[in-house]
Amino acid sequence: MALTLMTLPYAQDALEPHISAETLDYHHGKHHNTYVTQANGFIDGTDMADWDLEAIMKKAHADGGGPLLNASAQIWNHDFYWNSMSPEATSPSSELAAKIDADLGGMDAFREAFKKAAATQFGSGWAWLVLDGDKLAVTNSPNALNPLLDGKTPLLTIDVWEHAYYIDFRNRRPDYIDTFLDHLVNWDFASQNLANA
Repeated sequence: MALTLMTLPYAQDALEPHISAETLDYHHGKHHNTYVTQANGFIDGTDMADWDLEAIMKKAHADGGGPLLNASAQIWNHDFYWNSMSPEATSPSSELAAKIDADLGGMDAFREAFKKAAATQFGSGWAWLVLDGDKLAVTNSPNALNPLLDGKTPLLTIDVWEHAYYIDFRNRRPDYIDTFLDHLVNWDFASQNLANA
């Protein structure tokens, strides 16, 4: 069973004016799709050809990384990222809101920590809201790595590779991060990830 490119959970222009259809065309249709093509090339003809994506990613990580980890983890990360955004305004569940207050000092403190993690991730990578044990935390990861590989439960992510924002924001990563937090966060998705943890 070959890995497949996920269908976006909204129309390609649904995130406008915040993220353009052109960005999604390049980011999803080209960058994300390339990772799927690469990963399928690596697993074709191997035992992993019938494995699910998470199992492939974890095996590649256990084997020391390399091109298969880069491709498979980027598929996983992008699948998670598309779901971390919504064209509709959402709010954290009461459970998630209470944990943000208790573990992170409230929504304003979360926002500042998340902005810092995303803005200070050197080069390409990701910022995450995670459940680490029984506590929420904000973290970042370089390149294709993600907190799932370290035993944490991702709840929400933002992609800070330049191809995620350069068409719309040029080099203004902080403006992209603010736009994500102000207009795009899918708190329903984050809340469900917490409920399922």
